[in-house]
Amino acid sequence: MVATPLGNPGDLSPRAAEVLSGCDLILAEDTRRAGVLFKSLDIKAGELLSFHEHNEEGRMHKVAARIQAGENCALISDAGTPLMADPGYRLVRHCRDSGIRVVPIPGPCSFVAALAASGLPPYPFAFLGFLPRKPAELEKALKSWQGMSVTLVFFERKNRVPSTLDKAYRVLGPRDFCLARELTKKYEEFIRGRLDRIELEPEKLRGELTVIIGPPDPADLTKDAESVKDLISRYLEHGLLPRDVVREVRKNAKGWSGKEIYALMQDMRSK
Repeated sequence: MVATPLGNPGDLSPRAAEVLSGCDLILAEDTRRAGVLFKSLDIKAGELLSFHEHNEEGRMHKVAARIQAGENCALISDAGTPLMADPGYRLVRHCRDSGIRVVPIPGPCSFVAALAASGLPPYPFAFLGFLPRKPAELEKALKSWQGMSVTLVFFERKNRVPSTLDKAYRVLGPRDFCLARELTKKYEEFIRGRLDRIELEPEKLRGELTVIIGPPDPADLTKDAESVKDLISRYLEHGLLPRDVVREVRKNAKGWSGKEIYALMQDMRSK
């Protein structure tokens, strides 16, 4: 799995270039874009094969068979680190299950770059990929993080950014946000703001943006019993152990002791 540049060709690491030059087969979302990149960097690549969300299931077994026959294969995305909101998970899982060695060649990753330069709390954070398009599903997705003290990071298309931020405000409340666009390119830009005071010029937004929404201000977090129950439920749904649930809920529910939260959780689980 080879990370490729987000926009600036100079971000391809020497190791990545060496690996790509030595592969028999390279899987790419868009073989034309991959070809242009390789030509600009003078990389003599092997066979290029299209590999995307619509053909991953059908091609992964054939790809695995070629690897088991002795070929070296690289997986790249259009830009950045493979699998991060891009196809490849099923292939990697299939290779792991088949005893095939999977090696990550790290490098550029858009949401990590955006998060690091946003000025918002970098951790804990949750990367959500692309959010649902339908309003009801979008609201449901955002509600699952309501009241949790984490920074949210996701991708959004320019024409949907205003409505998505408006929905985020209605669900998550007044939080800081940052839009990152054209990362590593000539017109790289970071747009900062507040969900309750959005001042955007939609016509100036370009392409696919990385959206970062900061955690809630502790002063805005409610501490009534029903809200605490809701927080407990959400953390349990995310697979946290009881002791971890107590720790995280305490961060978001001022005035509640760990003992009180644990007792409330036990009462919820007994019903």
